[in-house]
Amino acid sequence: MSTYLLVHGAWHSGECWERVVPLLTGAGHRVYAPSLTGHGDRARLLGPDVGLDTHVDDIVRLITDEDLDDVVLVGHSYAGLVVSAAANRVPGRIGHLVYLDAMVPEHGETAADIQPVTRALIERTLASGDGWRVPPLPELPPPYGLFGVTDPADLAWLRTMLSDHAVRCFQQPVRLDDPAVRAIPRTHIHCVAAVPEGVVRRPVPAEERVWELPTGHDCMITMPAELTELLLKIA
Repeated sequence: MSTYLLVHGAWHSGECWERVVPLLTGAGHRVYAPSLTGHGDRARLLGPDVGLDTHVDDIVRLITDEDLDDVVLVGHSYAGLVVSAAANRVPGRIGHLVYLDAMVPEHGETAADIQPVTRALIERTLASGDGWRVPPLPELPPPYGLFGVTDPADLAWLRTMLSDHAVRCFQQPVRLDDPAVRAIPRTHIHCVAAVPEGVVRRPVPAEERVWELPTGHDCMITMPAELTELLLKIA
């Protein structure tokens, strides 16, 4: 039995993994899919002080409180920063890092350093409203949709779980200063259909595995079975 810890990206909640969790548990594995502070069942905790460090604390606390070891730690999108920094804090408890169409940081980088389109979101947020709430990205015309989701029923479900994100999450730098984190095996899963203009993806080192899914960004919604099949290869 393996332990999977699935970490959602910005604006989402742990509910986005609802189609993947039963497939992993049905294969005999233990799965955690929490909502980060400010999202899902923890939405009431959203505030200007919520940042990347808050979300890293969420994941490290879960790992230590549940005494988890050899964790397959999966980060989607923005959560690439979260899982990287969490692994830096407890490298001995992480068996594998999975970057699911995710930001892949170096030490000291912010989301804006990794994904330049994030800078515009930060600037727009600081110049308007209360200065810290970043609303979900707007739906784009097909084939891009909303986070790569275009099916009407899927879109309706996705909208129920989206909420504002705190701008501090995009501003805080990630800390990767423990050499042990570099020894953790890594897998990258890229969603290669309908990538919006301006979204960049860094080259992956030759020693790290890369898989592709022919779907949009929120593959846990659009291709849960195919995503699970890939995740099970890591177990």
